[in-house]
Amino acid sequence: MSLSPSSPLSSAPHSSSVPAPRARDNLIARLRAAGCVFAEDEAALLLAAATDQAELDRLTDRRVAGIPLEHVLGWAEFHGQRILVDDGVFVPRRRTEFLVDLAAGRWLADRAAEAVPRAAVVVDLCCGSGALGAVVAGLLRSSGVELHAADIDPAAVRCARRNLAPLGGQLYEGDLYAALPVGLRNRVDLLLVNAPYVPTAAIGLMPPEAREHESPVALDGGSDGLAVLRRVLAGAGDWLAVGGRLLVETSEAQATELIAAVSAAGLAGEAVHSEEHDVTVVLATRPAHR
Repeated sequence: MSLSPSSPLSSAPHSSSVPAPRARDNLIARLRAAGCVFAEDEAALLLAAATDQAELDRLTDRRVAGIPLEHVLGWAEFHGQRILVDDGVFVPRRRTEFLVDLAAGRWLADRAAEAVPRAAVVVDLCCGSGALGAVVAGLLRSSGVELHAADIDPAAVRCARRNLAPLGGQLYEGDLYAALPVGLRNRVDLLLVNAPYVPTAAIGLMPPEAREHESPVALDGGSDGLAVLRRVLAGAGDWLAVGGRLLVETSEAQATELIAAVSAAGLAGEAVHSEEHDVTVVLATRPAHR
């Protein structure tokens, strides 16, 4: 987790049950020795989470053992929201905030001329914690959202249910579109997908926090990283409404091949790159006639 002193995460208050000055100094030293780059910020978060010294020790032991901070805390900050994240579940990355902003922005721009914008039908596919669906639902709350999410990993579905059920979201477990109810065919306005796109051979180059503590199914995109995304693109046209958009996160190097796959699926494709987030999003829109 990349934190800065101005981050809401790093400004969390200390627990009143922990002797702050001494505990904080000892904690920072332990975290720094374990290789935590943002030791001061992480210390503030752990102190805020602990109700007593015993709990602080337990949380710290997990963190210095290499468990991702988000799994230690049980939540991650994403687009200003606190998203619950269980052990083993993919931690939402800050770069993916670009995808949700793009999705919500395009939908709102399309609806600007409508006196009473209709509710968007949103599907968070390969949902992990459900972070994308949760944030987009918040961004579109003025017009309403019919929210659905699915993942092949049972642990991810359980986690996403905790984040999305309070928003009225429906959760499904299964392999891509096979998990979705048939009633969603030809109805989806926004299909949000953060599927794995790391080539199998590159998994070993990922930080240990990811490759050792997140589900492999959330990371491994096959030999060229595009195995799952090709399947997503091939089937999207059967689920999107006319004018509906699929948005997938990918790398800039993979975008050209994905745009070709979009065209092969009878959809209109566009790649949008963010220098700020260092990420590329491929959009696929269902035309009136395919």
